[in-house]
Amino acid sequence: MADLILALDLLDPMYAREVAESCAASLDAIKLGYPLILSAGLGVVKDLADLGLPLIADFKVADIPNTNGLIANQVFSAGFDAIICHGFTGRDAVEACVDAAHAYGGECFVVAEMSHPGALSFFSRGVAEQIATLAVECRADGIIAPATRPERIRALRSVVRSRKIYSPGIGTQGGDLRSVLPLVEGVIVGRTIYGAADPAKEAAVMAAIVNDERSS
Repeated sequence: MADLILALDLLDPMYAREVAESCAASLDAIKLGYPLILSAGLGVVKDLADLGLPLIADFKVADIPNTNGLIANQVFSAGFDAIICHGFTGRDAVEACVDAAHAYGGECFVVAEMSHPGALSFFSRGVAEQIATLAVECRADGIIAPATRPERIRALRSVVRSRKIYSPGIGTQGGDLRSVLPLVEGVIVGRTIYGAADPAKEAAVMAAIVNDERSS
């Protein structure tokens, strides 16, 4: 059963709140990245907390262990429930994020493979499997794998097994919701929802598809 996660990559904090509030009933979590956080600051986490949805910090943290730990601690102190980091920085850097997340009772997800075409240059076959293996060895809660390439999700599933896979790239990037849902624990949707003429309606349509999959 997969969760529907909104990637709230907007710059206007007031509009971001409006979109999140209107879509909240259809969502299982909200992912916040650099666009909104750099515009509004970490305080936006408190502004969204009353929606009662888990908040994921998509900072794709990729630095030395000490810096990763400092970032992760700031993230969870601000009220986030999960963090996303990169794995190419190596075991000690990933463990810094995982350790911080677990100390706060949160989760850490490691990017194994990204959803855009350029990711194929470095993040695809072979490398992605190595990163996914590292994520498992570092006790990460799951990985990020591309909805734009379902066959890659299947390949990475064999590595992470029961750990969660969250998958971005649905809709605008070309990923098909119905095809990906049976393969993952969470689908991440951004522009297709917040860029719609009626974001709440679009989120409700997607939620209905997700619920159909859950009940099947």
